[in-house]
Amino acid sequence: MNIVAKRITLSIAAVAASASLAGCGINAIPTKQEAAKARWADVQNEYKRRADLVPNLVNTVKGAAAQEKSVLIGVTEARARATSIQVDPNKVPDAAKLAEYDKAQGALGSALGRLLVVQERYPDLKSNSAFMGLAHQLEGTENRIAVARRDYNAAVQDYNTTLRVFPTSIWASTFYSGSKPMPLFSAPAGSENAPSVNFDANPAPAAKP
Repeated sequence: MNIVAKRITLSIAAVAASASLAGCGINAIPTKQEAAKARWADVQNEYKRRADLVPNLVNTVKGAAAQEKSVLIGVTEARARATSIQVDPNKVPDAAKLAEYDKAQGALGSALGRLLVVQERYPDLKSNSAFMGLAHQLEGTENRIAVARRDYNAAVQDYNTTLRVFPTSIWASTFYSGSKPMPLFSAPAGSENAPSVNFDANPAPAAKP
């Protein structure tokens, strides 16, 4: 067999080997890991969208209900804490960091819920189109956050399962031995639902912690 024929044979063998490995799921781990990272970036983008709405919402309320200082300060401080936790969007945080991030974002969500209830006590605020527009944007953002969190958890569950099942568990212990399970959002029962934005004349009192 001449040199050219040998090279062709080796090339064909290499392609066949690559195809065989791909068929055994060797590419599944990095593919699903990147998908989970992308869903994590979506979560961060939606939380940023909410944080960007806060200053205008606070200023609008301040103009019509300046006496609600404690509520306004609470929202501002909660936003500062939430945005101070910096997480690389290209990396999923470890479980402890994710819990810290989630706690801060949950506190901001609660503070915003109290802020929205304030509008029931101030006719000028209830009739303020800017406030109502911002409130509706916030409601939509909360819905997108819930969806982004759900999609992230689904992608992470898929990736984590791939690390454990055969035959991809073989690659997890060899080629991708550095790949570790990713943390899931673990929230209290009912928190998967977006906070309710209540525009009724007689809103129900907030639940005690």
